[in-house]
Amino acid sequence: MFSKLERKIAFRYLAAKRRGFGSVISWVSLIGITLGVATLIVVMSVMGGFHDTLLSRIVGMNGHVVVYYQDGAIQDYDFLIDKMKQNKVVTENAVGIVPIAEGQVMASANGSNTGAIVRGIRMEDLAAKTVTGTKIYGKPLKQIKDGELVAGSSLARTLGVTMGDSISLVSANNATPTPFGSMPRIMSYPVMSSFFMGMYEYDSGYIFMPLETAQKYLNIQDAVTHIDLFLKDPEDTEDVRDALVRLLPEGFVVRDWRDLNRGFVGALQVESNVMFLILMLIVIVAAFNIVSSLVMLVKDKSKDIAVLRTFGVSRRSMMKIFILSGTSIGIWGAFSGTILGVVIAIYIEPIRQFFQWATGRDLFPAELYYLSELPSKLVPSTVVGIACLAILLAFLATLYPAWKAASTDPVEVLRNE
Repeated sequence: MFSKLERKIAFRYLAAKRRGFGSVISWVSLIGITLGVATLIVVMSVMGGFHDTLLSRIVGMNGHVVVYYQDGAIQDYDFLIDKMKQNKVVTENAVGIVPIAEGQVMASANGSNTGAIVRGIRMEDLAAKTVTGTKIYGKPLKQIKDGELVAGSSLARTLGVTMGDSISLVSANNATPTPFGSMPRIMSYPVMSSFFMGMYEYDSGYIFMPLETAQKYLNIQDAVTHIDLFLKDPEDTEDVRDALVRLLPEGFVVRDWRDLNRGFVGALQVESNVMFLILMLIVIVAAFNIVSSLVMLVKDKSKDIAVLRTFGVSRRSMMKIFILSGTSIGIWGAFSGTILGVVIAIYIEPIRQFFQWATGRDLFPAELYYLSELPSKLVPSTVVGIACLAILLAFLATLYPAWKAASTDPVEVLRNE
């Protein structure tokens, strides 16, 4: 594509020591592309990590497809689950069908109060569907008995309870009628185990108990509030959802995890796209610096260009010389930015901890971002795409200066010398 003469002249111009302000602009362009590419890779990796981590934990705890009954609790849920298991589409795609009894409560202990979600579930189902990376403290989940609780680690810390201490649960939705009016249902249970998911919303707001215990407390004997279905492929929910709609009697509502988290998923996607567009401006500004640098180089080397033209160098070759000069800045910037961005994305959590220690400030509050660690997910296709986009912008930035160089009239230049 480029002859030996074209490469030699292009790299000589690029490495020239006496280019003055134009050389400074070239270095600014190189640094700008490096920082732009690195920043884009880091931000997109962190956004991808947020997306996957949050969705995997939210979906992992709530099921990929959820069945509700619009008029209240689901009676005869075991019969309904057996009916689902007999469906061919459900059998081929589902790896678990879990009945859930859930309600909102206020948890109290040691003079402290906090809102929480009580979720009744069979302990073997909870142990089977625990999200990867979750830490369990105290009794193993399968050994939790009727009348015992499993509380989030942050919730237990807020209430100041340890294993064996009791928590009082207050529910206004299941009030007990008395001669003096309805009284909130208040019952105490011992905390025999706790869990740490690394997702603040769950660690600080969820309490698990055996299904029978939750049914008694929520006053829905032999019933559940909903049924969760866990699929082999969380992205492929449409067939199972459609099959359940046809299978279940009238009055049942079927939702998948996208329906239940539509606002959250949409917000993550919009934020990712907006961040990409904003940070891409760094690379675009660096590309404009390449234009300035090459225009100044053309003006500075106009005499050399005229001499080369008189020796028979074609306009096409002159264009290729300056295109190669500018694109080389983009290639080196994209390469160095990719290396820098990948390294930072891999070690983003230790870097965050270092700056947090150095500044003495909490740079990633769990209660705000819902996660206790800064996640990162490197996608090779995204990294390569960002690097190629930076090189493409650098190439486009060279076209005008290269055309300007090729349009130089050697007669006019030499006449004015």
